[in-house]
Amino acid sequence: HHAWIGAPRTVSSLVLEPVHGLLRQSYAPADMRGGGTVNADGFGAGWYPVPGGDPARYRSPQPIWSDAGFASVAAAAECGAMLAAVRSATTGMPVTETAAAPFAEGRWLFSHNGVVRGWPESVADIASRLPVVDLLTLDAPTDAALLWALVRDRLRVGKDPGEVLAEVVCTVGEAAPGSRLNLLLTDGSAIWATAWDHALSVRVLAGSAEVASEPVDSRSGWQPVPEAHLVTASPGDLTLTPLPT
Repeated sequence: HHAWIGAPRTVSSLVLEPVHGLLRQSYAPADMRGGGTVNADGFGAGWYPVPGGDPARYRSPQPIWSDAGFASVAAAAECGAMLAAVRSATTGMPVTETAAAPFAEGRWLFSHNGVVRGWPESVADIASRLPVVDLLTLDAPTDAALLWALVRDRLRVGKDPGEVLAEVVCTVGEAAPGSRLNLLLTDGSAIWATAWDHALSVRVLAGSAEVASEPVDSRSGWQPVPEAHLVTASPGDLTLTPLPT
Protein backbone atom coordinates (compact mmCIF):
# COMPACT_ATOMS: atom_id res chain seq x y z
CA HIS A 1 0.00 0.00 0.00
CA HIS A 2 0.98 3.64 -0.51
CA ALA A 3 -0.26 6.93 0.94
CA TRP A 4 0.83 10.35 -0.32
CA ILE A 5 0.20 14.04 0.41
CA GLY A 6 1.57 16.90 -1.69
CA ALA A 7 0.98 19.37 -4.51
CA PRO A 8 -1.88 18.30 -6.81
CA ARG A 9 -1.07 15.39 -9.12
CA THR A 10 -3.06 12.80 -11.02
CA VAL A 11 -3.81 9.49 -9.35
CA SER A 12 -2.18 7.77 -12.34
CA SER A 13 1.12 9.58 -11.70
CA LEU A 14 1.10 8.21 -8.14
CA VAL A 15 -0.19 4.66 -8.60
CA LEU A 16 0.35 3.52 -12.20
CA GLU A 17 3.34 5.47 -13.55
CA PRO A 18 6.13 5.25 -10.91
CA VAL A 19 8.87 2.76 -11.80
CA HIS A 20 8.07 0.66 -8.72
CA GLY A 21 4.60 1.97 -7.95
CA LEU A 22 1.66 -0.21 -6.98
CA LEU A 23 1.14 -1.33 -10.56
CA ARG A 24 4.66 -2.78 -10.60
CA GLN A 25 4.32 -4.07 -7.03
CA SER A 26 1.18 -5.97 -8.01
CA TYR A 27 3.15 -8.37 -10.23
CA ALA A 28 6.80 -7.86 -9.16
CA PRO A 29 6.93 -6.97 -5.46
CA ALA A 30 10.31 -6.86 -3.80
CA ASP A 31 9.12 -8.13 -0.40
CA MET A 32 6.24 -10.61 -0.07
CA ARG A 33 6.54 -11.86 3.50
CA GLY A 34 4.33 -14.69 4.63
CA GLY A 35 3.75 -16.29 1.22
CA GLY A 36 2.51 -15.33 -2.20
CA THR A 37 4.34 -13.97 -5.21
CA VAL A 38 1.89 -11.45 -6.67
CA ASN A 39 -0.84 -9.07 -5.51
CA ALA A 40 -3.57 -10.04 -7.95
CA ASP A 41 -6.64 -10.35 -5.71
CA GLY A 42 -8.04 -6.87 -6.17
CA PHE A 43 -6.98 -3.31 -5.53
CA GLY A 44 -8.33 0.06 -4.56
CA ALA A 45 -7.50 3.75 -4.49
CA GLY A 46 -8.96 6.65 -2.56
CA TRP A 47 -8.10 10.27 -3.28
CA TYR A 48 -9.08 13.75 -2.10
CA PRO A 49 -10.28 15.91 -5.03
CA VAL A 50 -10.89 18.90 -2.72
CA PRO A 51 -8.59 19.78 0.22
CA GLY A 52 -10.45 19.18 3.48
CA GLY A 53 -13.20 17.24 1.74
CA ASP A 54 -14.13 13.56 1.80
CA PRO A 55 -12.30 11.18 -0.55
CA ALA A 56 -13.47 9.57 -3.75
CA ARG A 57 -12.82 5.84 -3.98
CA TYR A 58 -12.42 3.10 -6.59
CA ARG A 59 -12.20 -0.60 -5.65
CA SER A 60 -12.11 -3.74 -7.78
CA PRO A 61 -11.63 -7.50 -7.32
CA GLN A 62 -9.52 -7.57 -10.52
CA PRO A 63 -5.75 -7.28 -10.72
CA ILE A 64 -4.84 -3.63 -11.12
CA TRP A 65 -3.07 -4.31 -14.43
CA SER A 66 -6.27 -5.65 -16.03
CA ASP A 67 -8.65 -2.82 -15.10
CA ALA A 68 -8.74 -0.38 -18.01
CA GLY A 69 -11.56 1.54 -16.35
CA PHE A 70 -9.33 2.50 -13.45
CA ALA A 71 -6.54 3.59 -15.76
CA SER A 72 -8.93 6.03 -17.45
CA VAL A 73 -10.25 7.38 -14.15
CA ALA A 74 -6.78 7.66 -12.63
CA ALA A 75 -5.44 9.64 -15.58
CA ALA A 76 -8.19 12.25 -15.20
CA ALA A 77 -8.45 12.41 -11.39
CA GLU A 78 -6.28 15.06 -9.73
CA CYS A 79 -5.71 15.16 -6.00
CA GLY A 80 -3.55 16.52 -3.20
CA ALA A 81 -3.63 13.29 -1.18
CA MET A 82 -4.36 9.63 -1.79
CA LEU A 83 -4.14 6.11 -0.36
CA ALA A 84 -4.03 3.04 -2.60
CA ALA A 85 -3.39 -0.68 -2.16
CA VAL A 86 -3.06 -3.92 -4.12
CA ARG A 87 -4.17 -7.16 -2.50
CA SER A 88 -2.92 -10.71 -2.10
CA ALA A 89 -5.79 -12.47 -0.33
CA THR A 90 -5.03 -14.72 2.62
CA THR A 91 -6.04 -18.32 1.92
CA GLY A 92 -9.71 -18.83 2.76
CA MET A 93 -10.65 -15.15 2.57
CA PRO A 94 -12.92 -13.93 -0.24
CA VAL A 95 -11.80 -12.09 -3.35
CA THR A 96 -14.45 -9.39 -3.66
CA GLU A 97 -14.53 -5.66 -4.31
CA THR A 98 -15.53 -4.95 -0.70
CA ALA A 99 -12.51 -6.86 0.64
CA ALA A 100 -10.10 -4.51 -1.13
CA ALA A 101 -8.58 -1.50 0.61
CA PRO A 102 -8.89 1.35 1.12
CA PHE A 103 -11.70 1.08 3.63
CA ALA A 104 -13.40 4.40 4.22
CA GLU A 105 -15.68 6.44 6.44
CA GLY A 106 -16.06 10.20 6.25
CA ARG A 107 -12.65 11.73 5.63
CA TRP A 108 -10.74 8.57 6.63
CA LEU A 109 -9.02 6.03 4.37
CA PHE A 110 -7.45 2.85 5.78
CA SER A 111 -5.41 -0.14 4.60
CA HIS A 112 -3.81 -3.21 6.18
CA ASN A 113 -0.82 -5.02 4.71
CA GLY A 114 -0.23 -8.36 6.42
CA VAL A 115 -2.21 -11.10 8.14
CA VAL A 116 -3.83 -11.84 11.51
CA ARG A 117 -2.61 -15.24 12.66
CA GLY A 118 -5.12 -17.73 14.00
CA TRP A 119 -7.99 -15.95 12.27
CA PRO A 120 -10.76 -15.74 13.34
CA GLU A 121 -10.51 -17.48 16.69
CA SER A 122 -7.51 -15.47 17.89
CA VAL A 123 -9.38 -12.16 17.72
CA ALA A 124 -12.91 -13.30 18.54
CA ASP A 125 -12.80 -11.76 22.01
CA ILE A 126 -11.50 -8.45 20.67
CA ALA A 127 -14.20 -8.42 17.98
CA SER A 128 -16.91 -9.10 20.56
CA ARG A 129 -16.24 -5.70 22.14
CA LEU A 130 -17.34 -3.89 18.98
CA PRO A 131 -20.94 -2.72 18.49
CA VAL A 132 -23.01 -5.55 17.04
CA VAL A 133 -24.09 -3.39 14.09
CA ASP A 134 -20.44 -2.85 13.14
CA LEU A 135 -19.83 -6.59 13.12
CA LEU A 136 -22.94 -7.21 11.03
CA THR A 137 -21.90 -4.60 8.48
CA LEU A 138 -18.21 -5.37 7.99
CA ASP A 139 -17.11 -4.68 4.42
CA ALA A 140 -16.03 -8.33 4.16
CA PRO A 141 -15.34 -11.33 6.46
CA THR A 142 -11.59 -10.61 6.49
CA ASP A 143 -8.92 -9.67 8.98
CA ALA A 144 -8.35 -6.30 7.29
CA ALA A 145 -12.04 -5.38 7.50
CA LEU A 146 -12.08 -6.25 11.20
CA LEU A 147 -8.95 -4.20 11.84
CA TRP A 148 -10.65 -1.28 10.12
CA ALA A 149 -13.71 -1.72 12.35
CA LEU A 150 -11.47 -1.64 15.43
CA VAL A 151 -9.69 1.51 14.19
CA ARG A 152 -12.92 3.21 13.12
CA ASP A 153 -14.62 2.53 16.44
CA ARG A 154 -11.85 4.41 18.25
CA LEU A 155 -11.69 7.25 15.74
CA ARG A 156 -15.42 7.85 16.13
CA VAL A 157 -14.96 8.85 19.78
CA GLY A 158 -12.24 11.32 18.92
CA LYS A 159 -9.09 9.42 19.89
CA ASP A 160 -5.77 10.53 18.42
CA PRO A 161 -5.15 8.60 15.16
CA GLY A 162 -1.61 7.58 16.12
CA GLU A 163 -2.76 6.34 19.51
CA VAL A 164 -5.56 4.43 17.79
CA LEU A 165 -3.21 2.55 15.47
CA ALA A 166 -0.79 1.81 18.29
CA GLU A 167 -3.57 0.48 20.51
CA VAL A 168 -5.05 -1.75 17.80
CA VAL A 169 -1.69 -3.15 16.72
CA CYS A 170 -0.57 -3.93 20.26
CA THR A 171 -3.92 -5.45 21.24
CA VAL A 172 -4.15 -7.65 18.16
CA GLY A 173 -0.44 -8.47 18.24
CA GLU A 174 -0.77 -9.79 21.78
CA ALA A 175 -3.88 -11.85 20.99
CA ALA A 176 -2.51 -13.21 17.71
CA PRO A 177 1.28 -13.60 17.99
CA GLY A 178 3.14 -13.66 14.71
CA SER A 179 0.65 -11.39 12.98
CA ARG A 180 1.91 -8.88 10.41
CA LEU A 181 0.20 -5.59 11.10
CA ASN A 182 1.26 -2.80 8.79
CA LEU A 183 -1.64 -0.36 9.13
CA LEU A 184 -1.96 2.78 7.00
CA LEU A 185 -4.39 5.64 7.72
CA THR A 186 -4.93 9.12 6.31
CA ASP A 187 -7.43 11.96 6.51
CA GLY A 188 -5.90 13.80 3.57
CA SER A 189 -3.81 16.12 5.75
CA ALA A 190 -1.53 13.64 7.55
CA ILE A 191 -0.52 9.98 7.36
CA TRP A 192 -0.27 7.49 10.23
CA ALA A 193 1.20 4.01 9.79
CA THR A 194 2.66 1.08 11.70
CA ALA A 195 5.58 -1.19 10.89
CA TRP A 196 4.87 -4.53 12.59
CA ASP A 197 6.66 -7.55 11.13
CA HIS A 198 6.66 -6.16 7.59
CA ALA A 199 8.67 -3.72 5.48
CA LEU A 200 7.61 -0.06 5.42
CA SER A 201 9.31 3.05 4.04
CA VAL A 202 8.68 6.78 4.42
CA ARG A 203 9.77 9.90 2.57
CA VAL A 204 9.04 13.40 3.88
CA LEU A 205 10.09 16.53 1.99
CA ALA A 206 9.21 20.19 2.50
CA GLY A 207 6.16 19.91 0.26
CA SER A 208 5.17 16.26 0.44
CA ALA A 209 4.94 13.13 2.56
CA GLU A 210 4.47 9.50 1.59
CA VAL A 211 4.51 6.10 3.22
CA ALA A 212 4.69 2.86 1.24
CA SER A 213 5.28 -0.84 1.70
CA GLU A 214 8.18 -0.46 -0.71
CA PRO A 215 9.74 2.73 -2.14
CA VAL A 216 7.86 3.52 -5.33
CA ASP A 217 10.85 5.07 -7.11
CA SER A 218 14.62 5.44 -6.84
CA ARG A 219 14.67 9.12 -5.91
CA SER A 220 16.50 10.09 -2.73
CA GLY A 221 14.77 10.66 0.58
CA TRP A 222 13.24 7.25 1.23
CA GLN A 223 14.10 5.71 4.60
CA PRO A 224 13.06 2.38 6.10
CA VAL A 225 10.79 2.49 9.10
CA PRO A 226 12.24 0.50 12.03
CA GLU A 227 10.38 -2.59 13.17
CA ALA A 228 7.62 -1.96 15.74
CA HIS A 229 7.33 1.77 15.12
CA LEU A 230 4.48 4.20 14.54
CA VAL A 231 4.87 6.73 11.73
CA THR A 232 3.24 10.16 11.80
CA ALA A 233 3.95 12.09 8.61
CA SER A 234 2.86 15.28 6.88
CA PRO A 235 4.68 17.58 4.47
CA GLY A 236 7.87 18.73 6.18
CA ASP A 237 7.19 16.77 9.39
CA LEU A 238 8.03 13.19 10.40
CA THR A 239 7.82 11.45 13.77
CA LEU A 240 8.82 7.82 14.42
CA THR A 241 7.59 6.44 17.75
CA PRO A 242 8.52 2.99 19.15
CA LEU A 243 5.58 0.67 19.80
CA PRO A 244 5.55 -1.49 22.94
CA THR A 245 6.29 -5.12 22.12
